Amino acid sequence: MTAEGDLASRWLGASVLAASDESFGEKENLLTPTPAAFEPGHYGNRGEIVDGWETRRRREPGHDWAIVRLGAAGIVTSVDVDTSFFTGNYPQSVSVEACGCEGYPSPAELAGMPWETIVPRSPLAGDSHNVFTVSDQRRFTHVRLSAYPDGGIARFRVHGQVVPDPRGLEHLTIDLAGQEYGGLVIASSDDFYTAASTLNRPGRARTMGEGWETQRRRDDGNDYAVFRLAFPGRIRRAIIDTAHFKYNASAAVALSGCAKDALPADDSRDWLPLLDRVRLQPDTRHVFGLDGAVPVTFARLDAFPDGGISRIRLIGVVDEAARRAAGYLWFNALPEGQAAHCLSQAGLGAELAAEIVSQRPVSEHWLATQQTGPRLAILAGMLEGRATTPPG
Repeated sequence: MTAEGDLASRWLGASVLAASDESFGEKENLLTPTPAAFEPGHYGNRGEIVDGWETRRRREPGHDWAIVRLGAAGIVTSVDVDTSFFTGNYPQSVSVEACGCEGYPSPAELAGMPWETIVPRSPLAGDSHNVFTVSDQRRFTHVRLSAYPDGGIARFRVHGQVVPDPRGLEHLTIDLAGQEYGGLVIASSDDFYTAASTLNRPGRARTMGEGWETQRRRDDGNDYAVFRLAFPGRIRRAIIDTAHFKYNASAAVALSGCAKDALPADDSRDWLPLLDRVRLQPDTRHVFGLDGAVPVTFARLDAFPDGGISRIRLIGVVDEAARRAAGYLWFNALPEGQAAHCLSQAGLGAELAAEIVSQRPVSEHWLATQQTGPRLAILAGMLEGRATTPPG
């Protein structure tokens, strides 16, 4: 099971903000969650209907491009430029740039942002998954895919580690397992029909095919899925949804959690009971209260004996130490301009903001060595979630 997610997933709210051209295939097709499909011989007013982004034949200098707002900002580890079914009309090469910015900038505003090259111009193969490794360790919010000189791309995936903005999370209860914050399904017993990685997607499943379904078990065991939580935290409520599973829902479930940093063995005593085995009903959203006495890093769902579950939500509060760690991870990964902008927005002067940014990576020890004062309180509020005092 992958330890990373697609930062450009439509499930997370990613979108294609703008493109230079989309004469033959709409730019939105790039992020369609399902694999590309193609039925030859189907034509519309613009030509053959394609399941991808396809531009016109370029007769002037330049190249085509598309800007994607990531559904979850994070550190990109690889991109997949999928040219499935494009055989004589795919771009000769591509490059990918990225930037990090606050808020919701328009395409025109993004044009003036400092873009960093994360994939240099590289040749493409047709009807293939072209995967490019990314080594840049900064956190980005947007990517720009450039196609040289023109042509068609079926899908675009941006794999990486979600790095959530932790500002304000210390005051909230959230879905600690949610993909939007970086929660991941890291192990499962069986993904025969559909993958366990659907369990922590945002939103409710629209069909049975958007949940987790295992094959029929013919032994005395049971199925399971293991989650690495987005943040270690105290789980107060578990929501187990069997929506659309009417004749094949799991009969019962149990939940356990682990507070260790490394995933323990299945039979380890480090697994603590969170929810004793409880019966489920088909096509039903179940809500169970938990005491949340101990912050946990991993959660394990045991489903008896097999069957289907559409969604699981583990609602709770972020552990204080985890919130602090998330603050430093986030701030140290920001591109320089965005980091300085965040400090300025918080009330620090441009000169002081630039000085702090130049000293990254910062740490708890570094913060403890700084002179106390209202401006330090602002910085502590950003990095560690402490109460802040506006500068005088």
